[in-house]
Amino acid sequence: MQDLKPNEQRSQNAILLIWIALALNCISLVSSYFQYDLLQTAANGGEISTEAVTSNDNREQAIGIIQLIVFVLSAITFIQWFRRAYFNLHLRVNHLSNSEGWAAGCWFMPIVNLFRPYQIMKELFQETHLFLKRNNAHTKEHLSIASLGLWWTFWIIDRFVGQFVFKYAMKADTIDELTTSTIAQLISNGIGIVLAIITINIITDYSKLELVMHKVKITE
Repeated sequence: MQDLKPNEQRSQNAILLIWIALALNCISLVSSYFQYDLLQTAANGGEISTEAVTSNDNREQAIGIIQLIVFVLSAITFIQWFRRAYFNLHLRVNHLSNSEGWAAGCWFMPIVNLFRPYQIMKELFQETHLFLKRNNAHTKEHLSIASLGLWWTFWIIDRFVGQFVFKYAMKADTIDELTTSTIAQLISNGIGIVLAIITINIITDYSKLELVMHKVKITE
């Protein structure tokens, strides 16, 4: 029987990038609050210097660019880990619902990406637990399906709020519109922070299960 491919480094890479994304969300949260305070000053008739406006815009733009780069990198490393985990499970379980390649491809398919990644993640945990139980491999790690549901709920909310923030910010011109956009950005950052924490816990928990699965001796 084929040995499982190592996946620990991929999980560490994914977790590191998500921690960085979390830190950037915290920075963006503070920056957006400063922008909100600046807009409130303008809305109340206070004077704002050109330098303050320029500094705010440059800061927000720089943070946005860095966040975009880190998001792309974290998505790549997460999907690499996710695909390898599903590939390894295929080596031990022969009745999985999807192909190993689909574990990566489903993230990029419209409509399908609203439910299939969750289904595969749920299958990862359930089938791995069943495999370990059948082979008398005991582990204390157990993530509830409710936790996976919470993770996916935050992912969907984060996606749609992020799209709203981007589209609304592109056409925001008045102080009221900019204020609405900034409040939405604050909400988006908060959601992103929670999502990052949940995702890190999920990767960590499954990685521990996968390490136990590596140690299980199967005789053909």
